[in-house]
Amino acid sequence: MGVQREAQRRRMEPDARRAEILGVARRLFGANSYTTVSIADIAAEAGVARALVSHYFGSKRQLYLEVVRQMMVVPASVSERLPPTTAEERVSICVDRWLEVVERNRDMWLSAIGLEALGNDPEIDQIMLEADEIATDRVLEAAMMTDVTEGRQKLRAMVRAHSSMLKAASREWLVRGTLSRSDLHVMLTRTVLHLVDTVFPALRDE
Repeated sequence: MGVQREAQRRRMEPDARRAEILGVARRLFGANSYTTVSIADIAAEAGVARALVSHYFGSKRQLYLEVVRQMMVVPASVSERLPPTTAEERVSICVDRWLEVVERNRDMWLSAIGLEALGNDPEIDQIMLEADEIATDRVLEAAMMTDVTEGRQKLRAMVRAHSSMLKAASREWLVRGTLSRSDLHVMLTRTVLHLVDTVFPALRDE
């Protein structure tokens, strides 16, 4: 019996099956252009009927948007169960977890941040805006600054701006090879801490 037929026979809970389809779509869209990947390709790779993919996600466009959203939104796991220790250690843990996610999904990450650079797609733009806000929440949680009220908008703006640098730095790591993962870890951890510890107080007190 072939691998695909065996995959088709596997029984999975709906959430698990949906996640599996998303994982397949993430790999295929990351490795190929949007136009060359079909719902049929995704269904075959996942070992499910095409109708099931459509049932969970509707059209190819809707599935693609969900893949982009999943890739760009920093998962809750990045800032979950952080130890009650220093901001430096907490931010370091978050950065390490995020780098692991990006490394595991290299092609789709690069594809997604490339979409942001292109612009002119309102749905993609909205996903990116939402992703930036969620990423800001994760950073402030790690840095133990969620309760800041004075200068809060400036603080959030600074963290959002940092995310643009983060994306550019990830290209240096994944595409150009000018930075290692370790380099990026140090760079992102220390720049976040510098922003919240040094730059933000200076801006707030102006």
